[in-house]
Amino acid sequence: MQRRHLLALLPAALACQAARAPALAQTGPQPKLPMEPLVIVGRDGTRHAFNVEMALSGEQQMTGLMFRPSVPANEGMLFDWGAPRESAMWMRNTITSLDMVFINQDGTIRRIAERTVPQSLATIPSNGPVRATLELAAGTAERLGLHVGDRVEQRIFGTAR
Repeated sequence: MQRRHLLALLPAALACQAARAPALAQTGPQPKLPMEPLVIVGRDGTRHAFNVEMALSGEQQMTGLMFRPSVPANEGMLFDWGAPRESAMWMRNTITSLDMVFINQDGTIRRIAERTVPQSLATIPSNGPVRATLELAAGTAERLGLHVGDRVEQRIFGTAR
């Protein structure tokens, strides 16, 4: 019964979000969040440096990269969940395709979802508890040869250099 009640509320919640979307769209992309360095170290030791926006608060994480027309090749957004948890992302109001990198507490890559579909309501799961989710421009994982098990160096994992 509880599940049926939650499903009954879903259309109302989506309608509320849809009502807010035009106001957000009129303001365009939100200003960039504070940037921090992040490095992904591949299997062969190759280091790929990025500057990433830090999405730390619930509001920042809810907005993410919505309405941004593109993501620069050496930039991205890191969603720090604070502690390991299941992560389920979606692309609503995100108008550019992204690669999503789900990162374990120890900084290793757990899962990579490549070339996500813009404006999709489909959830993109981490497939297990992760400390953070990194969003990069679509095609980055393939271009750099990123793989599950590669290591991410960043202060939240205690691995920044």
